[in-house]
Amino acid sequence: MKAALMYGPNDIRVEEVARPQCPGDGLILKIMSVGLCGSDIRNLTTDSRKGNYPFIYGHEIVGFVDEIGPSETRYQVGDRLFLFPGTYCMECDECVSGHSENCSDTAVAKLAGTGGFAQYVAVSGEKIRRGGIYEIPDDVSFDAASLGEPLTSVFACLENVKVGYPDTLVIIGAGPIGCFMSQLAKIRGAQKVIMIDINESRLDMAKQFGVDITVNSSDTDPIEAIRKLTGGKGADKVISATPVNATQTQSIHMVKKGGLVVFFGGVPKGSMTELDCNLIHYNNIWIKGHFGASYSQSKRAFQLAISPSFPTEKFVTHVLPLDQITEGIQLTRTGEAIKVVLHPWD
Repeated sequence: MKAALMYGPNDIRVEEVARPQCPGDGLILKIMSVGLCGSDIRNLTTDSRKGNYPFIYGHEIVGFVDEIGPSETRYQVGDRLFLFPGTYCMECDECVSGHSENCSDTAVAKLAGTGGFAQYVAVSGEKIRRGGIYEIPDDVSFDAASLGEPLTSVFACLENVKVGYPDTLVIIGAGPIGCFMSQLAKIRGAQKVIMIDINESRLDMAKQFGVDITVNSSDTDPIEAIRKLTGGKGADKVISATPVNATQTQSIHMVKKGGLVVFFGGVPKGSMTELDCNLIHYNNIWIKGHFGASYSQSKRAFQLAISPSFPTEKFVTHVLPLDQITEGIQLTRTGEAIKVVLHPWD
């Protein structure tokens, strides 16, 4: 089969590799669409595996069942499936406490989650039993269904911090995740969404996803701009959705007293963010980190992604063959693309 293998930072080669063996109690999924995620790009362009290569990334996986093992009874050949990359034991302290996204059972966590930049992927019987596999209706395209994964964490974040009416929400980062956030915030009833970025073309594209006001922080002080736009009070909630420490530092200066700041984007491992702790203390600012989603949230996010209520077609700006994965990375990094979906069979 064809697959995009990472041999090191920025060294991605599309090659022929062996098709995976079908587990006796599992299945082989023929991948029809796989989204290119910001975390994929970060992993593919850094030494993410500390020399342990080659490796196949890709976790926004959709396709249809091509083969089933003799003991597999739940799915049939031809079934159209979405693979949620999270797999949870539902028995550890984290799962029982309601935070299954932090499941501490590492063996379970490895059951699914990557291998999507290829034509086929094996799905174990254990993954099938644990859950996180959802059937795609016949009238929904594979490209649309692939957005169920990136929407999941956004859905969970906005639900967890209760974004809704009459919030003024600031989103730092007009990438795909920021655009998902804006659209979903409007669906949830946010009264005003302000988007901040350094890329004017991205800000222009973001306006179609419910953004009310844009701020280009490359030529405007974003902290001062938010103060002016909120009558000096600050926003109800601020979400830093970039992989940059500086936006985390800025975010606490944009939120109102008693407001909430969310650190959504992962920053470089080992890096430190400088925060004005007196401002946090005396202004009663709450700070929350966000990562992942529960099974319930992943299922509801998937249902939203494939529903008429969500303008999926506006988000997928580029569809490319797997052979052009490097071009997809560049389109995303420059801001020309909102969401790139790759087709392994084109």
